[in-house]
Amino acid sequence: MTGDQDLPRGIATVAGSGPVTVHFDGACQPPGSSGVAGWGFVIDGPGFHYEDCGLATRPYAPHSTNNVAEYVGAIRALEQLRSIGYTGDVVVEGDSQLVIRQMIGEYEVRAEHLKAYHDWLRQLTGGFHKVEFHWVQREENAMADALSKRAIAEAWEEARTHRPSRGRSEDGTEPPDANDPGDRERAGSD
Repeated sequence: MTGDQDLPRGIATVAGSGPVTVHFDGACQPPGSSGVAGWGFVIDGPGFHYEDCGLATRPYAPHSTNNVAEYVGAIRALEQLRSIGYTGDVVVEGDSQLVIRQMIGEYEVRAEHLKAYHDWLRQLTGGFHKVEFHWVQREENAMADALSKRAIAEAWEEARTHRPSRGRSEDGTEPPDANDPGDRERAGSD
């Protein structure tokens, strides 16, 4: 008997006409950098549906961030379309103002670690007849958002075992974290 986890996450057939719509998103836990970053995307079009999610980087890598995860979500979606031979029109929608505005040229890509992602996404767009990038509100991107968070949740327990240590004191306990209010209170109560 086959369980849901054994079934493919989407069914892709190239049929019909009209543009294919991609919704992409990324998330990082804990928020900020060097956490566990997941991406998700949903591709829809006439007779066409596919969705997927995964980790954007190795957990706790130096540039494991929300912005990287969002770029990877858009990249993976366009790579999926190319892998099945789709070359038509694509509308890429996401709630990342940074990625969308960088892709349409409103924002410059200043962060060095994002330049390679931007360049690869730009290169991928050349494989399609036409690609448009549109910002949408978070509510309109709910499924891609849920998939990016699902990727993190699925990897969380394993990723925790690889979490960098803050160091330990001689008695084997972790030192207080200056950014954690509870640790600050406990450290001050000695």
